[in-house]
Amino acid sequence: MDRPPHRSSLTRQLVLPVVMLLLAAVLANVAGAAWLAARRSAEAARRQQAQVAAALAASRVALSMPVLDALHRLTGSHFIVWNEAARSHGISTFPAETLATLGADSIAAGIAARALDVGGQRHQIGVARSEGVRPEAVLVLSPQRAILATTLEGTWPVLAVAAATLAVLVPLGLRTTGVLARRIGAVERHVGRIAEGEFGTQLVDPAGRAGAAGDELSRLVGGVNRMSATLGDLRASLVAGERQRLLGQLAAGFAHELRNATTGARLAIDLHRRRCPQEQSVAAADDSLQVAVRQLAILEEEVRGLLALGKPTEALRGLLSVDQLLGDVRDLTAPRCEHAGVHMDCELPTGLTVVGRHDSLRAALVNLALNGIDAAGRDGRVRLRGTATGNRVELAVEDTGPGPPEAIRAALGEPFVTGKPEGIGLGLTVARAVAEEHGGALDWGRAHGRTRFAISLPAQRLGELAAAAPSGRES
Repeated sequence: MDRPPHRSSLTRQLVLPVVMLLLAAVLANVAGAAWLAARRSAEAARRQQAQVAAALAASRVALSMPVLDALHRLTGSHFIVWNEAARSHGISTFPAETLATLGADSIAAGIAARALDVGGQRHQIGVARSEGVRPEAVLVLSPQRAILATTLEGTWPVLAVAAATLAVLVPLGLRTTGVLARRIGAVERHVGRIAEGEFGTQLVDPAGRAGAAGDELSRLVGGVNRMSATLGDLRASLVAGERQRLLGQLAAGFAHELRNATTGARLAIDLHRRRCPQEQSVAAADDSLQVAVRQLAILEEEVRGLLALGKPTEALRGLLSVDQLLGDVRDLTAPRCEHAGVHMDCELPTGLTVVGRHDSLRAALVNLALNGIDAAGRDGRVRLRGTATGNRVELAVEDTGPGPPEAIRAALGEPFVTGKPEGIGLGLTVARAVAEEHGGALDWGRAHGRTRFAISLPAQRLGELAAAAPSGRES
């Protein structure tokens, strides 16, 4: 069987998109928070510069270093008094050595760009005008580092929450999808085995819960198990049906040849009797011809059993007396018992009745009785019994033999399974086929040193079908 091409794992398909979506959401939140923080910081700087400009414009105090230092401590911004006409600076809150590095052109360019690098740090520049005793322009320089710090202050909670969320969700997602992937992988492998012909096997889902409380995957496992069991039963039925068909064809061929042989033997005996009437007195003292006729009768019963494995008989079923049935089996097998040195017991009367075909059931019981005689051996015992248990009637053959060999006990009833060196393994197959045809079953067991084979059939009282059923004997 060709294996499907390699596909990415379910864990990767589930976890990776979730993690990517979560990262995208985190980045979007961080970007939004940073933009809002930067905007608020810039707005705050502008408001601060506007407030300082308004304060300077309203102030009537001359700008001096103490005043500028006080403003620097209050706002965190630096101040430079700027002469626009002369393009030169005056007093400033910057240190003198820092201010010395700045040229008038640099300050003028910074005013135009509204940003200036002072001492390696970027500052935003705002221009305020003092309306005091000596009107002057004042440059308000707000360090951008404060803006970045404000931005970080606005974004780090989002980053912390995102990091904690990822730290929890990623392992949890990996674990959850890993369990789910293993369960789905087990179902996939099980379905693959079913596709390769391993019917009847059952998959156990340890992570699922049985019953209605189970999840969808548990119910899927249950459905696959039912499908596997059904396919196993169907295959067994197909195999058994095909084997039964082939066995029926083979048995029908054997039965045809055996029937021709037994018919010829009976005709020869009848012809001998007619041609040699003077030997009748001798035959009265010697029952060898009668024994031969009874042996032919047994052979005919076995032929009927083989025919039961072929096409179903068209004879009608009827009410059958169990006493008459067991008595016929006893009479047919009595010569074999006498020859083998086996004592047979037949427990009569039973007063039981079954519905079925007399000749088919008799042939099945004859097969069981012959097997019991062979198993019991010389000085052994065989017993024919009919018992009722509930709504079932059991037609049983018990013997004192050792029972079937251990190696074949599990396959008893299968065609060509036998423990006899000279056997062909069709006797129990015939009995089982007849039992199943009558809606019953063939069972066996060992108890108290005896082997017991029983055909279990539905019970029937003597008056229930008397008006509707024929006699039930086959021609």
